[in-house]
Parts: sequence; C-alpha cells; structure tokens
Amino acid sequence: MKKTIFILLILSAAAVKGQNYDWKKYDSLLVAGINQIYGIKFDDAERTFSEVEKEFPQHPAGKFFKAMITWWRIAVDIDNESYDDGFYKQLEEVIDMCDDILDNNPKNADAVFFKGGALGFRGRLLAIRESWFKAAMDGKEGLGLIIKAYQLNPKNVDVQLGFGIYHYYADVIPKKYPVVKPFMVFFPSGDKERGLRELEDVAIHGKYAKYEARYFLMTIYFSFENDNDKTIKYLDLLLNDFPDNPVFERYYGTTLYRKNDLAKAVDVFRDVLKKAGKGYFGYNDRARREAYYYIGDNFKKKDMTDSARVYYEKSEKLSRILDKKEPSGFLQNTVLYLGMIYDQLGMRDKAVACYNEVLDMKPRGDSHTLAKQYLSTPYKK
Repeated sequence: MKKTIFILLILSAAAVKGQNYDWKKYDSLLVAGINQIYGIKFDDAERTFSEVEKEFPQHPAGKFFKAMITWWRIAVDIDNESYDDGFYKQLEEVIDMCDDILDNNPKNADAVFFKGGALGFRGRLLAIRESWFKAAMDGKEGLGLIIKAYQLNPKNVDVQLGFGIYHYYADVIPKKYPVVKPFMVFFPSGDKERGLRELEDVAIHGKYAKYEARYFLMTIYFSFENDNDKTIKYLDLLLNDFPDNPVFERYYGTTLYRKNDLAKAVDVFRDVLKKAGKGYFGYNDRARREAYYYIGDNFKKKDMTDSARVYYEKSEKLSRILDKKEPSGFLQNTVLYLGMIYDQLGMRDKAVACYNEVLDMKPRGDSHTLAKQYLSTPYKK
C-alpha cells in the first residue's frame, strides 16, 4: 500500500464550556461510533454519528466522523478514487463549521481539534494521490493547529498522535521519497525516535486516537522499520478488537508470510477468501488476488505444482482486471512463477510466453534476469 506524509490527525472530545450538552452521552456515542468504523460496520456508524449531529448540532464531531467513515471506505481499496470527491467535500464542511466557531471564539478547543483533524486527513489523501504541494500546505496549517491544541489542553494524550505522526514522517519520508524534500523547507525538522515514543504513548493511553496510533505504528514497523515482530504486536491488538477489518487482516497475513510462518499465514488468507465469498465489506478482488497469490506461493514452496498453478492462475486473472495503469508486482511475479510451473509440466510454449511477458514489464528485483535465464534454459526444479 502507498505510504503517507503530513498526516496531522487530532481526535478529541474536550468539552466546550457554556454549552448544555450531555457530555457523558457524547462520549459514549463517539466511542461506539469509532469502534464501528474500525470494525467496518459503516451503516451502524452512519446511524451513530447522525445521532451525534442531531444531539450536538453545533459541534463538529458528527460531521468529522462521518467523513472518517468515507476515509475507511477509501482505505480498504486505496486505488479506488471514486470516494475522493465526496471525502474532500465532507472535510470542507468540517473545516467551514470549525472556522465559523473560531470566528466567534478563537480558543474553542473542539474547533481547533477537529479542523486539525480534517486538514490532516485531507493532506493524507492528497499525499497518497501524490499531490505533494497541496498536501504540504494542509500539513503546514495542520501543524500549527496541533501546537495550538496542545497549548489549549496539554493533558490531552490524543493530541500527541499528531505530534508523533509529524515527527516520525518528517524525518523518514524525505529520505525515502526525495520528491518531497523541496517542501520540507516549510516545516521544522523531524525526529523519528521521538515520533515513535509519542505514537506508542497514544497507542497505550489514548482515548479516541489509540486505534489510529496502533494502525500507524503497525504500518510504520511494516513499511519503514522492517520489524515483523512489532508489526505483529500491533496487528494482534487491532485484530483482537476488529477481526473483520480487511486492512488489518491482509497486513497480518503478509507479515506472517514475511516471518516465514507459512502455515499460519495461509490460514489467514483462507479466512480472507472465506469472508470475500460471504461478501464482507472490503474483502474485495484485491484481497482475493493477494490471498490466491500467497496460498499459491506456499504450494509452490511445497513442490505441489498442480495446486500452485490453480491459485496462481486465479491471482493472475484478478491482476489482469485490477492492474489498469501498469502491471503490479503481484502480476509480474505470478506470470514468472507460472512460466516456471509450465516448464515443469512440459508446457514450454506457455512458459516462453510468460517469460517474454515478464520482460515487457519494468524490472523488479531479479525478474528480468530469471526470465532471460529460463528463456535460454527451461526451468527445472
């Protein structure tokens, strides 16, 4: 999955003095709705946050968390841009509402918190879509709001989520993605270790942001730190609470595979296929493509050629449907491995076609080297 930058999320429910709200009810609704979002129970979450809007019409929380429902619709299929415009519109409504509140009371804590959160999520998606300048501008404004939010309520642990995200990514992202470096002149320096400490504090002690902190830590350890054990640590926490979240489950299967815990990984991916068959939200063609690939790869490692072929061919078929812009790594590897399997089965013409197709794709790892080798000499186990 593509990584993010300038992600300045603040989730807070600090009370606004002078309003006759039932804050206990507010708190219980937010907790329930947040759990429903991460549990991919979007219809339930819509109803919960509609009630928040009804009960607290002058508070930005209802609008903000309805936008978060849309965010998770995007997150489970990140390359699907059909929800983007609606998401941006929802966030703009949150920002406008917060601005109206702040015009009358610049120190309104909730308006600062939720405007910062809206800017953070907008910057998050803009970065994923590689709109770096706009993402940087949202990040710059959002960082100022995080600082202000902390000044208004230094005891709010959730505010540290924004600090942790900023400190980590501002240090790491420019090193991994040089295209971002010119924009960093707008920002103070990052600090990777400080960012991790702040995120870990929120993951343990946060009230509304603990799941998001765990999610960020999981992706950080998976994608940037290459620490499988810590990735699993946070995935265990997330899946214990949200076992049907497809993003968490897919990461879990992939991380287990990277750890070479193949039997357990295959069990996870078979569960993914089972849920896809039952129509669970987010257990879509991308999830199925991935599951077929890893199960097929496990059969290949066991020299169960016929079974490997069945699953690889299913993965290949889905990749040809999904890969609209360019061939994915899944497709390239699958075509290469199918070529090797066809060679083992004495189907040389099909094998040659596979190797030539691999050479038509951009090089990844040793894919071209192996394709050329097996074009010259048929693959043999």
